[in-house]
Amino acid sequence: MNALPPDRSHIATEARHAQSASLDLMSTLAVVELLARDQHDAVCAVEACAQDIAAFADAAASKLASGGRLLYAGAGTSGRLGVLDASECPPTFRCDPSQVVGIMAGGDTALRKSSEGREDEWDGIADEFARLGVCANDAFVGIAAGGTTPYVLGALRLAKQRGATTAFLTCAPHARPEYCDHWLVLATGAEVLTGSTRLKAGTATKIALNAISTAVFVQRGKVYGNLMVDLAATNDKLVDRALRIYREFFPSDSAATAMQALRDAEGSLKLAIVMRTHACSRAAACERLAAHRENLRACLHSS
Repeated sequence: MNALPPDRSHIATEARHAQSASLDLMSTLAVVELLARDQHDAVCAVEACAQDIAAFADAAASKLASGGRLLYAGAGTSGRLGVLDASECPPTFRCDPSQVVGIMAGGDTALRKSSEGREDEWDGIADEFARLGVCANDAFVGIAAGGTTPYVLGALRLAKQRGATTAFLTCAPHARPEYCDHWLVLATGAEVLTGSTRLKAGTATKIALNAISTAVFVQRGKVYGNLMVDLAATNDKLVDRALRIYREFFPSDSAATAMQALRDAEGSLKLAIVMRTHACSRAAACERLAAHRENLRACLHSS
């Protein structure tokens, strides 16, 4: 701490919130109500950025269709939210864990224990990018609520140099970074607790990441209607969900029949549905799905 840090007083997420100027004098109920009301701005910020988010989701879906990956990276809350979204894709969409990757400044240890100093490392992600072999097949999202995090800006630059399609997700409008193909600005404004972007900036970031990954896997044929037809039935809750979805397609089948169909498909709900529809083996169902790029709707409505 020998040198003065860069002045960040102009960053929108560092501004004072007019309605919380007397936060320490408010009742607990008033604090909770103010925080709840303030979260509405997070939803509005994502809605205002929907077109840009969708454009990046289309680009990312194209990368995954060609065998690439969706990568997130950030520090602090931003990094944790990226890791969270990535970790929830395999159980939700039965995707390979390597298809969506969350990278955290400071590594996995920083998920539980603050490593805020690591966010100042411009080349902090270099070793991880080298290990992953980041390349032109990949789509990369750098996440920084305030938009100034050196770790994320450096990652964005390196991802672009490696040929990846890049997006910068921030909650503070400012000059567009040079290495950013998609600029995703969620203008959430001042926080109730000044500078605490784990609040509505964090909420907006989570909504945006959920939107990106969900839209990508909808395009990848992991959804039928609004049903999670490619889930991995790995615990009682998910087995129950798989059985109920199966019976949405075949309401005359009993729960026991549905359970046996799921067993015959080795736990794959999508395969179980194809096998039942076309009265075919698991191997034949795999071939049918592959012929339709894993899209269940197309597969079910083919002869």
